[in-house]
Amino acid sequence: MARLLKVRPTKIELVRLERRLALSQRVHKILKDRLAILTTEFIESARRAITARERMAVSVRRAMTAAGVAGGFHGCLQFELALVDSKGGATVMAGTRNLAGTRVPHLSLALPERRLPPYDLVLSSSMVDDAADAGRDALPAIVALAELDRTLELLGMEIQRTKRISNALEYVVVPALERTIRALSMKFEERDREEKARLKHIKVLRSQATGGAPP
Repeated sequence: MARLLKVRPTKIELVRLERRLALSQRVHKILKDRLAILTTEFIESARRAITARERMAVSVRRAMTAAGVAGGFHGCLQFELALVDSKGGATVMAGTRNLAGTRVPHLSLALPERRLPPYDLVLSSSMVDDAADAGRDALPAIVALAELDRTLELLGMEIQRTKRISNALEYVVVPALERTIRALSMKFEERDREEKARLKHIKVLRSQATGGAPP
């Protein structure tokens, strides 16, 4: 059962409570609409994340297979030295964007132009080139999945926060305001009835005192 708010029993306070109630109901409607939008964006981002995860799994599996073939052919030490020589050049720019009123990450991957590999071509083979290319091709899928995973996390947190506020308004704030307004309104109505009865009684007494008929 909704609780009664502790307020002064005045008509000015009643007007303030009615304004608070109207504002709370408007805010609750806005939050419900925003919650629907956030849920839609969360579902759409989850679908994109599933696709990105599958794409990432395929590209990483291809890169691992190519690396395993190159490492088996050249030996792990020789292959690792080639990888050390070829790393670097890729950069990830991190920013944010607005999604349904929530700041979510926006990652942009910049890859260097394809050119001659920095490792010794005499001591390597096309298998090392394939492994390097496969690893390079896996980077966009990895970055895209990282962005979507963080977006899902932030959207989920915002959905929970919005739902808590909406529920608090719906089940605590609005019922308390409504009950307090009803209680004050009934109090004022009872007070008005008592005042009317008192005035009527005074008129009767005055009429009796002057010898006239009661109104």
